[in-house]
Amino acid sequence: MKMIKFDVMTLFPDMINQACSHSIVSRGLENGVISINAINPRDYTKDKHKKVDDTPFGGGAGMVLMCQPYFDCFDAIPKNDNTEVILLSPQGETFNQDMSVELSKKKHIIFICGHYEGFDERIKIYTAAREVSIGDFVLTGGELPALCMIDSIARNIDGFLGKIDSAHYDSFSDGLLEYPQYTKPRDYKGMPVPEVLLNGNHSEINKWRRKQQIITTYKKRRDLFDKFQKNCNNKEDLKLLNEVKKSFKL
Repeated sequence: MKMIKFDVMTLFPDMINQACSHSIVSRGLENGVISINAINPRDYTKDKHKKVDDTPFGGGAGMVLMCQPYFDCFDAIPKNDNTEVILLSPQGETFNQDMSVELSKKKHIIFICGHYEGFDERIKIYTAAREVSIGDFVLTGGELPALCMIDSIARNIDGFLGKIDSAHYDSFSDGLLEYPQYTKPRDYKGMPVPEVLLNGNHSEINKWRRKQQIITTYKKRRDLFDKFQKNCNNKEDLKLLNEVKKSFKL
């Protein structure tokens, strides 16, 4: 069974440990599909006051994370030829589903989480880290982005979810958004479940769901719809795409 080891370098290990002790991520740990180890660079500082940051050369606001504790912490983590090192940074390439699938093929991922005004640039150079951002906004630290990425990457591992098929139709898994979902009761406050979902005809249900994916993507993410339309070469998808375009007079 495939297993990924996640090592997270963080000044706040409780943020990682507590978040990963719940729900599906917790089950993934119990089942041995993933392992998560939070390591505190403060444990490696040689400063008697346990400092891990200092004022920036050249002046400026805030504090910068120092080389020594991060170098030594990084060196203490066992690595292999399939280790990927990721430094969470708003300057990095944007994380998306394609990257999530790519990283799920790794055996070992090290996340380096920053705080304060960022890293001494030599930390990036020494670790040869891939800089990754989860979006064009700034957070107080890298822990939340690391947790987002761990959750997303782990979902792609066979055995992490109860059924790996349950991830197949997730939003972005094939370039389209997810189809609408319904549960009991059949009618609630005058809002009925679509009849096609009640007839037991799985071929028709799958066709309806696929068409709804295309419609939802057109309505909510025109950029993804345009990309899907440009690259679509599946006969059934093309038929559904043409039906959607006709209904919206495209």
